[in-house]
Amino acid sequence: MPRLEDRVAIVTGAGRGIGVAYAKALAAEGAKVCATDIRDTSRTVDIIHQQGGEAIGIEADVTDAAAVARMVAETVAKFGKVDILVNNAALFADLTRGHFMDIASEDWDRVMSINTRGVFECVRAVVPDMRKRGYGKIVNIASGTVFKGSTGLCHYVASKGAVIAMTRVMARELGDDNICVNALAPGLTMSEAVADREEYQKSATPGTRCFKRHEQPEDLTGAVVFLSSAESDFMTGQTMVVDGGSAMH
Repeated sequence: MPRLEDRVAIVTGAGRGIGVAYAKALAAEGAKVCATDIRDTSRTVDIIHQQGGEAIGIEADVTDAAAVARMVAETVAKFGKVDILVNNAALFADLTRGHFMDIASEDWDRVMSINTRGVFECVRAVVPDMRKRGYGKIVNIASGTVFKGSTGLCHYVASKGAVIAMTRVMARELGDDNICVNALAPGLTMSEAVADREEYQKSATPGTRCFKRHEQPEDLTGAVVFLSSAESDFMTGQTMVVDGGSAMH
C-alpha cells in the first residue's frame, strides 16, 4: 500500500526545482497534491497526472495571508482536507552573494518576508483543518547552511535559522493537536535555477561532503515522504539534515 494513500498534501514553491520533486514524490506515494507557487504550476500538475496521481495547481503568494487562506480553502474544497504541508517556497537561487555589510535593507526584508513569514502564514492557514481531525504533518524546509555559518548569503542563512526556531516552537504548541512539525535541511542542491548558475556548478561544497558529488532534488524526496508519513508519527520538533554528510547535525 502506498505510504500516503488517502492523504492530501500542499507543496509550496512547486512551480520549479525541488518543489516539483517533492510534489511528484508525495503523489507517487498516493497523496493528492496541491502544487502552489507564484509561478505557473501546470507542468507539475501534468507530471503528476501522467504518473497516475491526482493534483491541482493554485497560484498563491506565501506572503499574502488572504491568498494563502484562499489556496488552503480551495484545496479543502477539492480534496476534503489537508494532511500535509511542505513549506518549500523560498528565495535562494536568484540572490546575489556578498558580504553581509553589502546587503541592502530592502533585500534583507524581502528574503525574511518570503522565507520566514511565508512559512508562518502557510502553517497558520492549514492548522485549523488539521485540528479538526487531530492529525497533521508540517515539513518546513530549512537549510544545512544554518549549521555551517555559510558565508555570502547572511540574509538567506538567517531566514533558514528562523525556520528551524519556528519549527521547534510550533512543534510544542501543536503537540496537543497531534500535529507533527519537523524541518528538512538540504545542502546545496542542483535544482533547475541553481544548476543554471556557474558559481554553483563550480562550488566547492561537494568536496566538504562524505559523498563527494552534487546533491540532486531526488536525494531529498525520501526524507520528505518519511516526514509526511505515519512512519514519523512520534517525531516532532526535529531538523533532518540531508546534504551528503557536509553538516553533521
